[in-house]
Amino acid sequence: MQKIDRRAARTRTALHKALLSLVERKGYEEVSIRELIEEADVGRSTFYAHYAGKEDLLRSGFDNLRRELAEAMKEEQGAVPFRFSRTMFEHAARHVGIYHAMTGSPGNVIAIGEIGRILTEFVRRELSETEDDGGVPREVRIQFVVGTLVNLLTWWLERRPDLPPAEVDAMFRRLALHGTGDILPTGMRENR
Repeated sequence: MQKIDRRAARTRTALHKALLSLVERKGYEEVSIRELIEEADVGRSTFYAHYAGKEDLLRSGFDNLRRELAEAMKEEQGAVPFRFSRTMFEHAARHVGIYHAMTGSPGNVIAIGEIGRILTEFVRRELSETEDDGGVPREVRIQFVVGTLVNLLTWWLERRPDLPPAEVDAMFRRLALHGTGDILPTGMRENR
């Protein structure tokens, strides 16, 4: 049984590598199942034994991201908030070519949706279990942090890819932890 698991893992890895390679060369929309199976050197029935289609293959590729973020959470134990965020930016920096190739395609919508779901899991683990904090429900706080991270990630990759991941992460942490209140003009700050 172990042999089958290894073979299945090799097949999945080959298909993911093929998808990434083809997307970078052609763009997500232009990639066909035929090209995927040729690039990965697997049969059509083997492909469909693992994935329902190209979108399913793309979504499953985010399992590696989830594992990387989980590892970051373990390694950075302690009172450091959002311990996974720097790993997220580093992951994106390593895959910037794929991101640019998918921008504007339906695949980008899938990718951003998957990233948002994964980040929501991690933010939910970190934010207080209290239902209401100062009039802001927990789910609203979670979506605020995830939205900030996803939007900053998108801005960075599209407009300022020259910034190092650590610098972008520092911006995210500052915004997520302190908001914009301390940088607004004095008359605009909310009275506490």
